[in-house]
Amino acid sequence: MPHSSTSSSHTRAQHWFAAYSADHQHPLNQRLHQWCVPAILWSLVVLLSLVPIGVSGASFDISVIAWGVSTLALGFWVWLLPWRLALILAVVLLACLVSGVLLRTELGTGGLFALALGVFLIAWVGQFIGHYVEGKRPSFFTDLVYLMIGPPWVIIKMMGSQSIGMSSVSHAKTESEA
Repeated sequence: MPHSSTSSSHTRAQHWFAAYSADHQHPLNQRLHQWCVPAILWSLVVLLSLVPIGVSGASFDISVIAWGVSTLALGFWVWLLPWRLALILAVVLLACLVSGVLLRTELGTGGLFALALGVFLIAWVGQFIGHYVEGKRPSFFTDLVYLMIGPPWVIIKMMGSQSIGMSSVSHAKTESEA
């Protein structure tokens, strides 16, 4: 059961989502984030899955590192977010991992590496273009935790906050706005 019902994690989530939303008001920046954040998440998970890991001569098709980082990210989201949103993020992470495995069989390790690296770089350029248009620097420049807020924020924007139990969090005001 997620711990998002606790007052401290809910308050923290309200602050992070409100601050993130305040930095993403321009429609073009929002649209770019809706495309680029998932692309960055996918490419990062895939790139991590390509790190060779061997144990006693055996190697894994999918890296322990990618699974570990994905599990840590999911743990953070389960602790912070309503269960429906955390479940959606779990499915997204699983889709990233599985698509990486499937694409690796088609493209090979080198081809998948090139694809994932290209997607990663292009998506980050898109993010910075959005922030240039917005006139605000990326949220993670003030706190790295905002790198973890981007994926659930995009899901909230795409699905609607009330459908996943985030209405009070996604529309909260930051302390400076209150």
